[in-house]
Amino acid sequence: MTSPAINDPAALLAPFVSSPATSMIVVDFDGSLSPIVVDPATALPTAGAPELLEDLALRFGQVMVVSGRPLAFLLERLPHSIDLVGLYGLEGWSNGARWEHPNGGAWREVMADLALVASTNGPDQMLVELKDLSLTLHYRGHPELASDVTAYASSIGNRAGLHVRGARMSVELQPPIATDKGTVIEVVAGEMTAVLFAGDDVGDLAAFDGLDRLAAAGVHTVRVAVASDESPPELSERADLIVASPVELISLLGRLRESGPAVPALD
Repeated sequence: MTSPAINDPAALLAPFVSSPATSMIVVDFDGSLSPIVVDPATALPTAGAPELLEDLALRFGQVMVVSGRPLAFLLERLPHSIDLVGLYGLEGWSNGARWEHPNGGAWREVMADLALVASTNGPDQMLVELKDLSLTLHYRGHPELASDVTAYASSIGNRAGLHVRGARMSVELQPPIATDKGTVIEVVAGEMTAVLFAGDDVGDLAAFDGLDRLAAAGVHTVRVAVASDESPPELSERADLIVASPVELISLLGRLRESGPAVPALD
């Protein structure tokens, strides 16, 4: 697919270039930094993405990856010089240290039990991915299972009192904790004057919501949709910029790497 520029990238990125120390760049992982793969365990960032993030961290006040993936997965694939947030805000890495949502730990046993039940009783060919504090039920490779997996996930998730989120060829089950990509971005943004977020999936709409709230408070915001045939139409409808792949996203963010010398971090 082509990638229409619905707005002028140079104009949208100008506030980041003029005020790098108070600018924040946030990116999703799957489908944004990394191409979608059948086996989620094999996903890797697009060539050049880790190095780009490291370079951007030297130039801008905040660089962060926010994902539904577990923190351990992100730490294996991405530079530790940037902030990493896993499981939609249940755990993360900042300033060289791991943190966890104070209400998250109590759900580990619940998720482990549900993973075992789903592996035994769930639809045939459904892939069960335990993410420590959350659980994802995949039907990639078996799209005919979509309705069965969705119904099954809703059934066990609702009985356990969990949040049930639709995602790309999967359904995610998470503890009933009020955190998402948008709330994470708002908290970390602090005194930032410009914030960019790039994502590709249903869970990234919450990040766009967070940027909407920041924009209402006077922050310059840029919403980037990494669009595909599997992306929700609303994501592109709400985006300021659209790219067609992780490679195109890296190219877009590369403009910021070339925008000038490194800047000192905020106090």
